[in-house]
Amino acid sequence: MDLNLNTRIELNNGIRIPIIGLGTWLLSRDSAYNAVLWALEMGYRLIDTATIYGNERKVGKAINASGIPRDEIFITSKVWKSDQGYENTLTAFDKSLKKLGLEYLDLYLIHWPVPEKSIETWKALERLYNEGKTRAIGVSNYNLHFLNELLRSTSKVPMINQVEFSPFLYQKELLNFCKTKKIYLEAYSPLTRATKLNNPKILELSKNHNKTSAQIMIRWGLQHQIIEIPKSGNKIHLKENINIFDFSLNESEMHELDNLNENYRIENDPILYFE
Repeated sequence: MDLNLNTRIELNNGIRIPIIGLGTWLLSRDSAYNAVLWALEMGYRLIDTATIYGNERKVGKAINASGIPRDEIFITSKVWKSDQGYENTLTAFDKSLKKLGLEYLDLYLIHWPVPEKSIETWKALERLYNEGKTRAIGVSNYNLHFLNELLRSTSKVPMINQVEFSPFLYQKELLNFCKTKKIYLEAYSPLTRATKLNNPKILELSKNHNKTSAQIMIRWGLQHQIIEIPKSGNKIHLKENINIFDFSLNESEMHELDNLNENYRIENDPILYFE
């Protein structure tokens, strides 16, 4: 499959999502507004935010200021841990929608699993979906345990599972499981927040392809059929992060990157909920 910035993949409910977008965690106030506006001007069409990020108002203002038709932009937000539960989730969704200044979302996610509330929270998402308030629903930071628990309790399979994913956290078992269930993985922190960009193997491939380390890592994820949402508030980096469609990694190079896995995480492992 030839990939480009306009490539969209079909989720299990028929909705199409761009394969690469902008993550906005840690972008606040003007930095969030500028990053979203720059990204949209460059051709990004997937914007990811969340209640806990505290930037939904700025993200919404940038989307409105872009002048791009609403139906061309895919917008995601998420319900935070403290807002979960059936009624609380419905309230949190309405607040997010109001802050964003939108009439609907394209994707709404459970941000983190909260074991005692996950099922009722998911039922609230199903209601929002059935009422047409969000075009797709899914989860975030769900490992195999939480996914299986959810799938045993609902008839509607999540469309997305957004997790931390990079060559240094190659969650192969989770990826394969999600593929069998037609759940797309979406990668946050695919660049390990720059902590692994100087890895010797990454630098070697960067030199061989005349690409940055970030571009090598993003391309790796795309070739694993992962949706990528790298975060940046830097205009140069925003452009670099989508300049990844004029090269590809061969099978040997992909294998080398797969073998960099060391279960390296920026965020907490969801398994900590059991400890």
